Amino acid sequence: MYIDTHTHLYDEKFDQDRNECIQDAIDAGVTKMYMPNCDSSTIAGMLQVENDFPEHCFSMMGLHPCYVKENVDEELKLVREWLERRRFKAVGEIGLDYYWDKTHVEAQKMALHTQTEWALEYGLPIVIHTRESIQDTVDIMKMYEGRGLRGVFHCFSGSYEMARQIIDLGFFLGIGGVLTFKNAGIQEVVQKVGLQHVVLETDAPYLTPAPHRGKRNESAYIPFVATKMAELLGVDTEEVASVTTKNALILFND
Repeated sequence: MYIDTHTHLYDEKFDQDRNECIQDAIDAGVTKMYMPNCDSSTIAGMLQVENDFPEHCFSMMGLHPCYVKENVDEELKLVREWLERRRFKAVGEIGLDYYWDKTHVEAQKMALHTQTEWALEYGLPIVIHTRESIQDTVDIMKMYEGRGLRGVFHCFSGSYEMARQIIDLGFFLGIGGVLTFKNAGIQEVVQKVGLQHVVLETDAPYLTPAPHRGKRNESAYIPFVATKMAELLGVDTEEVASVTTKNALILFND
């Protein structure tokens, strides 16, 4: 049994065959798929997927840093309203992204702080997005030490030293298709960290693992990540599946 801890199954790239893709994942042993929200435009589609596959697909609620714009207050208000309305599996995905545009960095930091406080209020984990911003994000998370905050740095791609800081805060590392890329630096980090602190993810439809790189990613491809992880750690795929699934259930309190 596998768990995909981060997949955008509501994305328009799945519009033509979404149900088939989800069933393919279930058939591949991916029994649970957790969907992070992006902004107000993705909520309806995400909740529809959850409604269609209530035993397998689960929603988070949050404002993605790349969607932090001039209307950030309005977007955050909607996140708060949804958190009050029903239970979600996590607050996410939230974080900092300096790759595309630094115009709204201060607003991103405000949104990260705000949503982290809400996660603590509701007793939920956070799912963190970082791009060219890992250390800044880690430094913000250190402000919450001792308050019971838990979560995952999704699509982790930093150094071992950064990984240690994250693990020492009690967070998991989300590992996906990049692990299968040739000469990926994350391979050495995973070898040092081991299974105890990682969960599997796809970030579908993005970051497709080998041998399907260049095509649309799917939750059904989690086993390719697990196989590579098993190879790197010198264990069998069953152990990878067992430990990462246990970690994911701990992360999401399932």
